[in-house]
Amino acid sequence: MPIFSAAAPTRTELIDHLIRTRIAGDVATPRENNLSHYRRLANNDRHYWLGLELGDRWRDEQDVLAVMAERCGVVDDPGHRSGQDTIDPELTVGALDRAAAELRKAAEAQRRVLLATGHPGALLDMHGAIAQALHDAGCDVLRVPLDTFADDGVVVQFGGVAAYERGASLWHTHSPEPMAQVLNALQRAGEAQPDLVVADHGWAGHAAQQGIHTVGFADCNDPALFLGEAEGTLAVAVPLDDHVIHPRYYEPMTAYLLAAAQLTSD
Repeated sequence: MPIFSAAAPTRTELIDHLIRTRIAGDVATPRENNLSHYRRLANNDRHYWLGLELGDRWRDEQDVLAVMAERCGVVDDPGHRSGQDTIDPELTVGALDRAAAELRKAAEAQRRVLLATGHPGALLDMHGAIAQALHDAGCDVLRVPLDTFADDGVVVQFGGVAAYERGASLWHTHSPEPMAQVLNALQRAGEAQPDLVVADHGWAGHAAQQGIHTVGFADCNDPALFLGEAEGTLAVAVPLDDHVIHPRYYEPMTAYLLAAAQLTSD
């Protein structure tokens, strides 16, 4: 059973909740920050590629903005340079429905799955609930081999979810290196690669770039995963504010996802 007991909301109830908690709708990330990240990605700053290989295909900041308006719901006006920006809650719920279909297929085939988060302060419980539901459905939730190191830290797991630890603290990280080292460690141990990865940030980007079927969660200032989805590298990119003030705000969204995936006991 999931570690929380939130009942699955209806689509309308979830949209209201997303807007009220600012997971979607008028989000906290300012327009200036979004545009800065789009520009840095277009200017070949690999930090913003999140482990994907985007080549020269996204050198125009306006092309990045167009994809973000289409798939995330940010304001599509290039002249809107500062102030409020948005995530369309309808796009969030639509992406959750597509993610649910991927989870359901993995459960039906009892696939090997790997879950990871670069946002342990906000999304660890969400990923943990997904891991538990997939495990209960018969999936093989992969364990990261011990002593998997990356970026001067270590990869740890909580409830089946990989995260990056450094200095006895869990870190927020965009780096693709932890996922790269996990996949390398699995290979060295003679284990097959995962069939499905559910993750965010560079964890998701690197897995997708390696050809692994990947569901990613991404904020409106992290365009790379949406570009990966547009190009077909990433199976699904779910738009959301990935660090609202209370992690429990994600519980209704998680309950909706699991119910749509038919991974609840209700």
